[in-house]
Formats: sequence, C-alpha cells, structure tokens
Amino acid sequence: MKKIFLTTITACMCLFASAQFSVLSSINIPEEGEELAVSSITDNMGVGYYVKENIMAGAIKNGENYDVFGRYYFENIYVSLQMPTEEMSENMKMGLGYSYNIWDKLYIEPNYSMPLKEDESGEREGKLVIGIAYKL
Repeated sequence: MKKIFLTTITACMCLFASAQFSVLSSINIPEEGEELAVSSITDNMGVGYYVKENIMAGAIKNGENYDVFGRYYFENIYVSLQMPTEEMSENMKMGLGYSYNIWDKLYIEPNYSMPLKEDESGEREGKLVIGIAYKL
C-alpha cells in the first residue's frame, strides 16, 4: 500500500512539474450606465492544462455552472469547443480566437464563438468576447 501511495505522489509531482497550466477569463463588458467591476473579470475564470504543445483542455466558470472546453492551437490562432457539464451535446459552442502576447506570460485573447445547434427560433447568434490568459 505504501508503494502505491508513493508511486502516485511521485507521478503527480512529475506531471505537475512538466505541465503547463493557463489561467484564463473573459471580460464581461458592462451595459450602458454600469461600471466595470472585478466581477466582470472573475465571473468567467477557468483553468486550462496543455495536454500537448498545441492542445489545451480545461474547465471554465459560466455564470453559476462550469463548462469544459478544449482548444487546438496553430501558432497564435486557436479553434475552441466549449460545452456545459450537463446536456453537453445540446449546448456546444465552437469558436475561433487569437492569442496575443502583451507582456511576458500575459495574453489578450479576442475570440468569436457560436452555438452548434439552432435555438427555438432557428437562429445561431454568435458572440465576440475579449479574454485574458496567464500561462504558468
């Protein structure tokens, strides 16, 4: 039992030592008459893990719930897929974004995403979002 425990601890330490994580968030632009607050940034915070050099998987807060996401990077451009933890196939969103390095490991990430399925009225309205990311 002691060997299994120590092996698990060692494997986890090696995984985290060689891994690259990213903390990311999207900025909610306040409506007219409202001020920009800290909650505008922290409402959609998430963590991503680079499975490979150009593939990221993670979880991000979406209001009161959490979504899982995946990204595939080609240079600084990425394709993303985001879905909630419940009714995944019904609420998938696909997007395209650009990761622009502004300082050291801090990135600005504008992206456009839209649902894969149409809503009740037969429309799929996309959304342009400005995000920030810090790569650890």
